[in-house]
Order: sequence, then structure tokens, then C-alpha cells
Amino acid sequence: MRFTYVLIFSLLGSVGALTGAGVLLMFPKLHDRLKTILLAYAVATLLSAAFMGLIPEAIEHHQAKPILVVILAGLYGFFFLEKILRLPHIHGHVAEQHDHADERHTIHPAAFIILVGDAFHNFVDGIVIATSFSVSVQLGVLTSLAVVAHEVPQELGDFTILLQSGWSARKAYWMNLLSALATLPGALLGYVALQAIEPHIPYLLAIAAASFLYIATVDLAPILHHESGFKESLSQMAGLLLGAGTISLLHHLLR
Repeated sequence: MRFTYVLIFSLLGSVGALTGAGVLLMFPKLHDRLKTILLAYAVATLLSAAFMGLIPEAIEHHQAKPILVVILAGLYGFFFLEKILRLPHIHGHVAEQHDHADERHTIHPAAFIILVGDAFHNFVDGIVIATSFSVSVQLGVLTSLAVVAHEVPQELGDFTILLQSGWSARKAYWMNLLSALATLPGALLGYVALQAIEPHIPYLLAIAAASFLYIATVDLAPILHHESGFKESLSQMAGLLLGAGTISLLHHLLR
């Protein structure tokens, strides 16, 4: 039964999120209205899933101090990983290629970087989902919802970059779908290797929590400050409250 849950929710976290993003792209006005609240909702679900689900479960099965140290190390690790991915010579090369893209009628190399990075991210999401369901169905559902919530705005951003890089809408969708399907092998690997990783599950939950915290506070939350109007701020607060409320409600119902 756990395997069925892992399979369904890993598909929901990848293909489901991509489908949601695709639908929003078909309705630009709806996308413009919902983008702020969706981003805030994603931030809230990630933070809430980390603090209400992943961290408490990790501490319940291990001493608190080592778990918190792993979370801190995970935050540093994700910071340095992102630094490596943003090395100046890489971006300089991409920018140089982009300057001559129209002349050569080639695809912006950033499109391929986006797809590879997204595939790796989705693969890790699959492992996180499988690990969470190995602890409990409740934690698995909460974690999967957080994955879906932050994947929708991320997929929207990826679509935009791919389209601006010269790809057709059809090709951008199918290539993004291929990248999204990386969640499945990640989930299957996490499920099959459960016995081997079981002693390390508290640490894996801590790393997953660090991932959620980093994405929410470093990658997503700063974008919300780009819009500081009264109406946009209200939408952001509504999204934050709705995201926290969703995780809290599910946490209560699934106990």
C-alpha cells in the first residue's frame, strides 16, 4: 500500500504540478492574477511542512541537536551548491551565446541548464516523498503537497525561460514533462533502498527540511518583496495564511 502512495504522490508532485502550470499558461490573465498568491502559498506550505512535519518527525526518532546541526549544514550545502551553479564563467558563457542567438538561430543554452537542474531537483523530490511515506502516510501527504505547491510556480518560471530561449510552446511543454518525470525514478529508488536507508531516515528528513527551508526563504520569499503594493501585499498574506492553514488542517485530519 505504501508503494501505491509513493507512486501516486510522486506523479502528483511532478506531472500534476506541470499540468497545473500548463493550464495557467493557457490563461495569461488568470496567471497574472494568481501568480503572487501562488508564490506565497508555496512559501507557506514549504515552511509549514518543514516545521510541522519533517523536523518534528526527525527529532522524534533522534536527538534534537544532531538533527538541527544537519539542518544547518544542509542550508550551507544548498547555498554553496547554488553558488557553484551560478559561477560567473558559466553565466558569462551563456550570456555570450545569447547575444548571438538571433544571428545563428540557435537555442539559448540556458534552456538546457534549466532542464538538467530541474530534473535533478525533481529526482531529489522523489526521494524525499518516498522517505516521508516510509515514516507515515501523514508525513508523506504533507510533504507531497509542499512539493506540488512549490513546483507549480517553479514550472511556470521554467516555461517562461524556455519560451524566451527560442523554444516552441509544444517543445517546451514536452521537454519539461520529461524533466518532471525524474521524480518517479527518485521515488522508486527511495522506496527500493528503504531498508538500507532506514537507519538514516532522521538525517534524510533533516536534509529534506533544509531543502524546503532554503527554497522557501532564499529562492521564493525574496521574490515576494518585488511587489510591495497594498493589493499585492494582501494577496501575499492571504497566500501565506492559506498555505499554513492547509498544512495545519491536513496535519490534524491525517493524525
